[in-house]
Amino acid sequence: MEQYFFHTEQLNVGYDGKALIKDIEIKLNKGEILTLIGPNGAGKSTILKSITRQLKTISGTVYLEEKEMGKMSNKELSKKLSVVLTSRMNPELMTCEDIVSTGRYPYTGALGILSANDKEKVREAMEMVHAWDLKDRDFMAISDGQRQRILLARAICQEPEIIILDEPTSFLDIRHKLELLSILKKMVLEKKVTVIMSLHELDLAQKISDKVMCVHGEYIEKYGTPEQIFDEEYIHSLYGVTSGSYNENFGSLEIEAVKGEPRVFVIAGGGSGIPIYRQLVRAGVPFATGVIHENDIDYQVAKSLATQVVTEKSFSRISNETMQKAREIMMKCEVVLCPITEFGEMNENNWILCMEAKKHGLLSE
Repeated sequence: MEQYFFHTEQLNVGYDGKALIKDIEIKLNKGEILTLIGPNGAGKSTILKSITRQLKTISGTVYLEEKEMGKMSNKELSKKLSVVLTSRMNPELMTCEDIVSTGRYPYTGALGILSANDKEKVREAMEMVHAWDLKDRDFMAISDGQRQRILLARAICQEPEIIILDEPTSFLDIRHKLELLSILKKMVLEKKVTVIMSLHELDLAQKISDKVMCVHGEYIEKYGTPEQIFDEEYIHSLYGVTSGSYNENFGSLEIEAVKGEPRVFVIAGGGSGIPIYRQLVRAGVPFATGVIHENDIDYQVAKSLATQVVTEKSFSRISNETMQKAREIMMKCEVVLCPITEFGEMNENNWILCMEAKKHGLLSE
């Protein structure tokens, strides 16, 4: 039987003795990242609270290094596992440095007195999350995003072998979201820390995870690698998407395309069309676009937002047949936009299309 650093067996979790999610099986090796995804209220936080012993499990077993976590002492567990959950802390008269210092308590004596080495680890952890400048600030007087970074620093200085985080990117701006995930990845690569977390940002989950668990309904719907999970059709099903779309290649969301006969034709390629596509959708203008090669970056967004897309096979010259199809759609439009600045051999016919639009007074300068 294969041995895992962290795994569960027939784990059932819920409240008041009633199982809400059944037969949860997690299998993780040391230094892997597992991300829980799923709609709000699906039970992601319930699972995380249950495996960290903050919520009593209904049945089943959680193992850490083949030891039952339920039989481990708090001190033994705190040297191996750290937790950053969304529940609010309300400490009185504690500075940010005081909060982070509590991460060293598993290693101190009964009085909780920090050694010089402990204090250095506190400083290193705060510097790692760019929060040393907050060390003397009252924890209750800083922003939610700053608190999130302080709690992460506390978890880091605990020097865990496994870290569990519930929506750690909540309240963080783009810079600090990326920094947080970079820190986690660094801990994974350099110290072989195992990470279990929940995320709402599918693009981040797709990029950073080794394994993904889809929480939806009474049982776990899917458990596998990002390549196995992030399929456009499945993500739509998991979240009940009825408008807009999820792009599995970019890991991005697009709002619903504007319906109706196209009024604008966009001659695009090489990513030049994407900002224009989104501007037209925001303005409520239906549009068509072409000629776009199927391996072009514009194609990925065009197929979600355009009313009609004229395409050509990857790495092929634009054929006369495809050219004629684009011409017929273009001539029915009110305006033609051409953001392309350079035309190569493969899209030379797009330049001809652009000149025809100009000749007929359709090209917008």
